[in-house]
Amino acid sequence: MTVTITIDDRPYEVPAGATLVDAAKMHAITIPVFCYHPKMNPAGMCRMCLVELGSIAKNRDTGQPELDDNGQPVIRWFPKLQTACTQIVSDGLVVRTQTARVAEARRDILEFILTSHPLDCPICDKGGECPLQNLTMAYGPGESRFSYGDKMHLDKHVPLGELIFLDRERCIQCARCTRFCDEVVGDDVLAFHERGRSLQIVTISDPPFDTKFSGNTTDICPVGALTTADFRFGARPWELDEVPSICPHCPVGCNISASTRLDREAGGKKIIKRVMPRQNEQVNEIWICDKGRFGHHHSRAADRLQRPVIRRGDEFIEVDWQEAYKQIASRLKQADGDVGFLAGPNLSNEDLWELRKLAGLTGKSPRLGIWPATMTGGDVIAQVGVGVGTRLQDMGPESAILVIASDLDEEAPIWWLQVKQAADRGAVVIVANGRQTKLDRYASAVIQYAYGQAVEVLNSFAARARSRRKVARPLVESRVDGYDDLHEALKGTRVPHADAADALLGAENLVILAGGEGLALEDHAELMQAAANLLIITGHVGRANNGLVAVWPGANTQGALDLGFSPEVTADLLANPPAVWVIAGADPVAEDARAAETIAGAEFVVTSTQFLTATALQADVILPRQSFAEREGMFTNGMRRVQRFYAAQGPVGEALPDWTIYAQVGARLKGDKPRLSAGAVMRDITQHVARYAGMSYSRLAQVEPQFPNVGGSDLYYGGTAYANHGGLGVQWATDAEDESARLIVRPVELPDRPAAGDLIAVPVRLLYDRGVLFGPSTLMHRRVPAPYAGLNSQDAAPLGIADGDQITVSIGEHRFELTARVNGRAPVGTVLLPRQLGEFPVPAAPTVCVVHKIEE
Repeated sequence: MTVTITIDDRPYEVPAGATLVDAAKMHAITIPVFCYHPKMNPAGMCRMCLVELGSIAKNRDTGQPELDDNGQPVIRWFPKLQTACTQIVSDGLVVRTQTARVAEARRDILEFILTSHPLDCPICDKGGECPLQNLTMAYGPGESRFSYGDKMHLDKHVPLGELIFLDRERCIQCARCTRFCDEVVGDDVLAFHERGRSLQIVTISDPPFDTKFSGNTTDICPVGALTTADFRFGARPWELDEVPSICPHCPVGCNISASTRLDREAGGKKIIKRVMPRQNEQVNEIWICDKGRFGHHHSRAADRLQRPVIRRGDEFIEVDWQEAYKQIASRLKQADGDVGFLAGPNLSNEDLWELRKLAGLTGKSPRLGIWPATMTGGDVIAQVGVGVGTRLQDMGPESAILVIASDLDEEAPIWWLQVKQAADRGAVVIVANGRQTKLDRYASAVIQYAYGQAVEVLNSFAARARSRRKVARPLVESRVDGYDDLHEALKGTRVPHADAADALLGAENLVILAGGEGLALEDHAELMQAAANLLIITGHVGRANNGLVAVWPGANTQGALDLGFSPEVTADLLANPPAVWVIAGADPVAEDARAAETIAGAEFVVTSTQFLTATALQADVILPRQSFAEREGMFTNGMRRVQRFYAAQGPVGEALPDWTIYAQVGARLKGDKPRLSAGAVMRDITQHVARYAGMSYSRLAQVEPQFPNVGGSDLYYGGTAYANHGGLGVQWATDAEDESARLIVRPVELPDRPAAGDLIAVPVRLLYDRGVLFGPSTLMHRRVPAPYAGLNSQDAAPLGIADGDQITVSIGEHRFELTARVNGRAPVGTVLLPRQLGEFPVPAAPTVCVVHKIEE
């Protein structure tokens, strides 16, 4: 629905309900702002957006516009200027933005803002991309009438935590930062303190500025008041080259911009100086989490491997690439097909394709495993993944979202943010997990089940749909196989959470985000199928904002599944070990005790890695691989959007991209001639993988106008998130979106419940860990906890364990020394073990454990 408004004597059709600032922006009309931001509610604090406002006078009897002597509509003007940011457009609204009154008001506002603002633009991190600087040049006075002696002198280096610094003299009290934390993120961590000219921003959380999204406040700050410890005084914005990239840390696939320059401290090499958000309204909008922003230092870490290394006896010897290729090819030939391939979660699609081709040269039935092998269901996603065009930010009162077996805040922060905002807009959000999570506070209902019962929850929802006649009969009768068996299996199923089930089943749109917490691999397969059953029989498939999303570990697990890699194969590799292992971009020895024992017994191990990891120390050939920042390629995110990233900096030493490494080895086994570029490898993929047909690099690089239009020259509007010039990516369609495809449902097997009295160790994922890619970001180490085990007080008390005590956790023959956290977050009978916090492997799946207190 649209309405007609008049701006500066010209009529415009604009969406009903839009703010006047946004409506003007849609038609490239400038209304300058400081406090307003298109992603937040209007506040009307800075008054920079003042305009003349009026409406067409209408006859009360006839409802027709009143006309003046010239036959023109009579305008009833407000006696005073009005804030455009707080004005919702309505039919007949009349606006003037260029009159003398408006110009004078803008000059006065800027003169007042500048009374105590320091004139330190040449040394300000915001200089060159500063809204205040730009708007002062465009609308401000040439001089000030205020006395310099009245200037307020405030602290200029105030840490709001270890990541963000505040310059109180530069702050103009626009409240963008406090409103972002409150409205968008929901973290009450910043507030105003004092009054009048002494008003200042303070942190009110412990630890300070305790949010995973703090860096975004520096982007939306319209002045240089907030700066990051990572970039502060590091470079001038106009010196930087912006390179489009994709965050390598989680399945969201956030679009980022790597700000690079030739750097003296790096020996004149081009390096990443900072990471900024790049707008993609289909993915991360204009936000990124702090891990994505500050977790790039692995790309230039001092301890990166720079040359191939081979083992000779007990020593590691550096060799050239030709020698490394020769040794690998020779051993692969000798293995006679007894080879296992293991792909890490951050390999690009090009890497995965060349690794798959190499595997095909070593035997008739190549064994292609994924690491970590904790989640499965690529076939289910291919059937009922969310429809093309799905955007969580579009979901509102007509929609429902179920988050099950996942702590989104820790595993996929931007999805957490978007689900939280969907709840704010009125969407039904149901959270089901074995423990409390941060998303609970925004949920319509919280289901805390005993670990191992996640499948039962989904099964009960499907049973509720059956009993309440919420089954989509036309779909089931025309396209679904196996419904009769499922229908019978659901008979008699208990529905302990009927209200939550009814809330989901009554929604027009339904998205399920499924993680793997508390589930063994085979149980996770059943969880994914149970989710598919529910979505299919209720008709919530095959269209936007409906379907299933897997909260995969890593940035490109979805791509690995698409290209034929499988966690079930990984399980088989561990159960039936090959003689030769080829491990690409993974560190299973450090992350899983069983994998460590199995790989230690191998005849020959090859690994490509950035660092000398625990897996590398057991390898016979160690190959230095490039980071995401040194090469180009593609990731496929958790919503199946294939996205391109570009080379931002030069390679470290002789490191190569994985696709080059494995293509060269393949050539020595009489495989294809190595491709010359990642684009050529991608062309091979498009010709052999049906889902990726047509996804050329040029297509992935296509962009289109997005709203809000941020990242342009008018930085006052949306902040310094960068416009997208690198591509919005392409989302491949699921089977459910093909009306000729058959959909499959089946009864699921419920996992066995643990024996009463046993303590179960449950591995959990944390956003901030000591993993290979995040460990080098020393700036973030204060956010990474020491290794710990979470216990419930009912389990801790009989063992004499209190919060902070040192304990041992024994799992089979393995024994770990940890700090106990007894804070009410662990369910009774459960020991929560965060992954990748220490130099010991946490089990991949829930398992029985024994806990003892370490006596002093």
